[in-house]
Amino acid sequence: MPTTEERFSLALHNTARIWRQAIDRRLKDLGVGQAGWLAIANVAKSNEPLSQIELANRLGVEGPSVVALVDRLVKAGLVQRVPSETDRRIKHVVLTEAGRQLYAKVKTAADAYRVELLGGIDKSRLQAATELLEELQAMVEASL
Repeated sequence: MPTTEERFSLALHNTARIWRQAIDRRLKDLGVGQAGWLAIANVAKSNEPLSQIELANRLGVEGPSVVALVDRLVKAGLVQRVPSETDRRIKHVVLTEAGRQLYAKVKTAADAYRVELLGGIDKSRLQAATELLEELQAMVEASL
């Protein structure tokens, strides 16, 4: 019989994975896969331009992987690389107008899915689960 901690870890991992897969299925007609829409969403939500390495860190992938991903997004006209004003070695990833339009569609679909899935959950339980996950995230980040 697995411990509560083991059950929690497994549930956390599996829920995050199937959540992304479900949204990915809803976005399949937009012509961009999970890696692409996750990158676009991270760039769109950032308060400042992200370097390729910052984007890689947010996506949890290695630098070379994000370079190939950004190459595909540039080719698709969704992002562009903009040189840093302070460090010529750094290129920031910035959404194009087409990228902003795609992000709006991604956000609309993701928001609708969130409302559909979470709408029936008691708000106090949802708040408690959110606080627990945020606390856990902070603890993991502090341990890195």
